[in-house]
Amino acid sequence: MFSKLSALAAGLLLSAAAFAAPTVEMQTSMGRIVIELNEEKAPKTVQNFLQYAKDGFYNHTIFHRVIDGFMIQGGGFTKDMEQKPANAQIVNEARNGLKNLRGTIAMARRAEPHSATAQFFINHKDNAMLDYTGDQNGRTWGYAVFGKVTEGMDVVDKIAKVPTGDRSMHQNVPLEPVVIQSVKIISDKK
Repeated sequence: MFSKLSALAAGLLLSAAAFAAPTVEMQTSMGRIVIELNEEKAPKTVQNFLQYAKDGFYNHTIFHRVIDGFMIQGGGFTKDMEQKPANAQIVNEARNGLKNLRGTIAMARRAEPHSATAQFFINHKDNAMLDYTGDQNGRTWGYAVFGKVTEGMDVVDKIAKVPTGDRSMHQNVPLEPVVIQSVKIISDKK
């Protein structure tokens, strides 16, 4: 009887794992951040982020824009502030109902709503002004949230507190680079 229950429990665990959200581990020079991605609400954005992770694109990039009480942005620049060439722009999925709350991850973009490529940011506080509010112009489009930090908000908080300054045409750049050493997929929806 015990072995049947054990087998049933193992089967249930495997079934639950098959439906688990994709999760990534971001190892930074200041610690580890684990992020659960919301493939159901932001499928194209999650697919895009996972492809960059699989390709090793984020390895050895930096958090190049850090504003305490707002967000930390990374995924596009090397320690020398050289921008890495990214893949094609993706559609903005900000209409997905997910909000830019503290600890969520969203796609960075230019003024054009559908201009996101590789760069992302982690919200350091609730940022309702970044949420989708309509299609009238680029600002109302918002920024597509596609996941949330499940471990390592203390690391996000530490990163948000680093001293920053200007570096060429960039503002709010950490004086000491905060390196994204790797982004690894630690669970993937089957």
